[in-house]
Amino acid sequence: MARVRTTRNPLVAAAIALTAVAAVAAGWGGWSRYDAAHDDSAAYAQARDDALAAGEQAVQNMNTLDHAKLDQGLDSWEDSTTGDLHQQLVDGRDGFADQIEAAGTVSTAEVLSGAVTELDERAGKAGVMVALRVTVTAPEGKPAVKESRMLGQLTRTSEGWKLSALGQAPVGNTAG
Repeated sequence: MARVRTTRNPLVAAAIALTAVAAVAAGWGGWSRYDAAHDDSAAYAQARDDALAAGEQAVQNMNTLDHAKLDQGLDSWEDSTTGDLHQQLVDGRDGFADQIEAAGTVSTAEVLSGAVTELDERAGKAGVMVALRVTVTAPEGKPAVKESRMLGQLTRTSEGWKLSALGQAPVGNTAG
């Protein structure tokens, strides 16, 4: 009777085991990536990031205006807004232009930080708070620097998020 060999080559056994481990890891990694890509929280986070970026840029635009490039600056204001705020800017454009030309000022804004305060993706509405450093330079004298916080309401349009309201954030202790 022939004797059957029962010992295996250890390298073949190790290769089979490593192949099985690699297949399981690849399957798990693929599933995790698919699950993350189709997760609602990832889409919500992207919408929040988009709203924040648009809100910060719009608030910066609304606080930046150069008397020497007045039409370009006022166009930027209008391009950054929608709804009643946009209509107020369009209706008041000539008055704003007269005031800025008479003052001869240049204002530049730098975003220090920003946050989304609310987001209703279904309704296409968002709120942002943006901290700014605004520098206003008059024709004569030193530039005036002011830091402020602005609250903005955003509305999603076919062109993306745009400001529909903008105001100064309250500061200080509001408790009695």
